Amino acid sequence: MTTSNNTDPNMPVDGSGSLPPGGAGKVDPSTEFTPDTSHPAGAASLLRTTAAIRQRAGALLARARSGESQWFRIGDSDTLEDTARTVAEVTRERYPWDTIPYHSRWRHFEAGGIKRIEELDTLLGESDSRTRARAHIDLVLVSVLLDAGAGPDWHYTESATGERFTRSEGLGVASYHAFMSGLFSSNPERPYQVDAAGLRGLVADRLGDAFQVSEANPLVGLAGRAMLLRRLGEAMAEQPETFGDDGRPGKLFDALVGPYGPAAPPTAEVTAHQILSLLLETLSRIWPSTNAVDSIAADGSDSAGGIGSGDPALALGDCWRHSAVRGPGLTNGWMPFHKLSQWLTYSLLEPFEWAGVKVRHLDALTALPEYRNGGLLIDSGVIVPKDPAFLTRRWKASDEFIVEWRALTVALLDEVAPRVRKVLDRSEEELPLACVLEGGTWAAGRALAQRLRDGAPPLLIESDGTVF
Repeated sequence: MTTSNNTDPNMPVDGSGSLPPGGAGKVDPSTEFTPDTSHPAGAASLLRTTAAIRQRAGALLARARSGESQWFRIGDSDTLEDTARTVAEVTRERYPWDTIPYHSRWRHFEAGGIKRIEELDTLLGESDSRTRARAHIDLVLVSVLLDAGAGPDWHYTESATGERFTRSEGLGVASYHAFMSGLFSSNPERPYQVDAAGLRGLVADRLGDAFQVSEANPLVGLAGRAMLLRRLGEAMAEQPETFGDDGRPGKLFDALVGPYGPAAPPTAEVTAHQILSLLLETLSRIWPSTNAVDSIAADGSDSAGGIGSGDPALALGDCWRHSAVRGPGLTNGWMPFHKLSQWLTYSLLEPFEWAGVKVRHLDALTALPEYRNGGLLIDSGVIVPKDPAFLTRRWKASDEFIVEWRALTVALLDEVAPRVRKVLDRSEEELPLACVLEGGTWAAGRALAQRLRDGAPPLLIESDGTVF
């Protein structure tokens, strides 16, 4: 298992976790290089590693602790310990039987205590493990892309149970039923799939109907969500070498696992960062953000350099400017997060494992810097805005205040995680970060928000449905 500070001697020097399948103890020389960050392609490559996320987040945390941040102060070690105890208590309450699953979209499909995946598996019949894995990946990838914050006024009522769900659980259940209805498939005879043609023809009204959206039941960022799915359809159609001729997300499984891999489970291995890297490389073009490594000044300064080339290989997505972030070449000033892509990676761990593939180096992935994890740290006094007025104004995802808050969240949760393990008497192997988040930090953040503000997050951020 990779440690969060990347000291594993078997890891590539870039800290990405991209060991080849079966490569324990062997470092592939092809991964042991430093990208040429003087060129846009090399800069984009570096900014897509979790090592870059952690290094830059850690530098912003050190700066805040030394009093140099204009936005935040950081609580002392006692505050960190108190937060870890809170997370441990919530973890014990939620999972008293001792087995803590991964933090992933699959938990939301289980809202209300219903194992909805069993319905899909039954309908898939005698399909082999590879076919099932493709269907599972189809479902979860689309569902994750629809998972940005729903807003406080939206809900979804499940017709079969009469249960009413809100926020992430509501989005998860709604997207599950949309998938099961064939909304994302262009083939009526194969409804339980997602394909490029089905997504490219998706309009916001149809998605809104599936999510029960109305004037009285508004969903934040509906148009942005539909646009993101159409962009996904276009990206898959343009890359048949990865997604197949029909453009299915589930073909990511085939791209990472050889034709005989799952048939011989002990030899079928991938790393978490290999999954993330493939997602970032193939889906970079779907993000509506104009952030691209070639759209800034050539010297990496903070001045915008105009419109970039439009090359999808250079699109950065969830990666933002911060004046205090330092890095080589064209990476200077960029703070990457890749939150939705990492959330998707966490959510793909189980489909790969269910198919008999071992996913290694889970802790190469970072904590997810979003409302609940970041809200936990504000509400518990670990991250303290220097001006209370910062909590009452409305921010954009690109604002430096938000960029720094998210970076501090990543770095500080790497410090909270080992403290939680100590309270629960678990090793890193027994309780990887993916399980600390689930146990865990996300639920504790939600509980504090419920207690303090009736569930609302501590910060007000304008959302287009694609970042938060």
